[in-house]
Amino acid sequence: MSAARLAELICASGRVVALTGAGISVPSGIPDFRSPGTGLWANVDPMEVAHIAGWRRDPDKFWSFYGQRFALLHDKRPNDAHLALAELERRGLLEAVVTQNIDRLHRLAGSDCVIEVHGSIDWSACLRCGARTELERVLELLAAAEGAPRCAGCGAPLKPDVVLFGERLAHETIDAACELAESADLLLCVGSSLGVQPVAGLPELTLRSGGAVAIVTQGPTPYDRAATVKLEGDVEEELRALVAAIGAQSPLLPRRAGTA
Repeated sequence: MSAARLAELICASGRVVALTGAGISVPSGIPDFRSPGTGLWANVDPMEVAHIAGWRRDPDKFWSFYGQRFALLHDKRPNDAHLALAELERRGLLEAVVTQNIDRLHRLAGSDCVIEVHGSIDWSACLRCGARTELERVLELLAAAEGAPRCAGCGAPLKPDVVLFGERLAHETIDAACELAESADLLLCVGSSLGVQPVAGLPELTLRSGGAVAIVTQGPTPYDRAATVKLEGDVEEELRALVAAIGAQSPLLPRRAGTA
């Protein structure tokens, strides 16, 4: 299969939604989670360092790990795969991006409709008084003192505004993702092994509703047999080729009705 075949499928579909995972951000210098030796969880137990119980038990210890992750993500920039999805949205070919990533790179790339099902590093929250603190200030607090950054109002330790292990996804967020998947004529899955629930169930919603699934990722997924298209090359190269193929097929394609 080729990017040209995927381009044909996208151009022929009425509503296209993208679902992205950690693999789309690897070219930006962000390691994925589970690759042996290089993944974020390669040398730590995520149930210890990224669990809500760990934050509640010892926020200083929790932030000794999570602060490093924030510093890692802070200055990363979108790569060509992020930019390609933003370009598809600009052309009116992509309705929304549902992402498992917390790195905010889709929004930095220019995508407008982004559902961040696991939250974002942009903010940290005080669970005592409800105040929210922006990323830049959190990094300043981490650099100024050891231990957890604390709320300026009440002094309680801040919690990153992301879904930790042991927490449920926000109902409104996962409901929005499910509605997009159910209404999609095509769910374009990029950089995800489609193995982490409940997001991994979104392709099944699309298939049950009569839509198609396309996959751009390296390695196997549970939906490979059901996918209309499966591309396994480098994610940047595949999406660059996709945008080029779409441009060749319909270079002056107008924005579709119903898109911003």
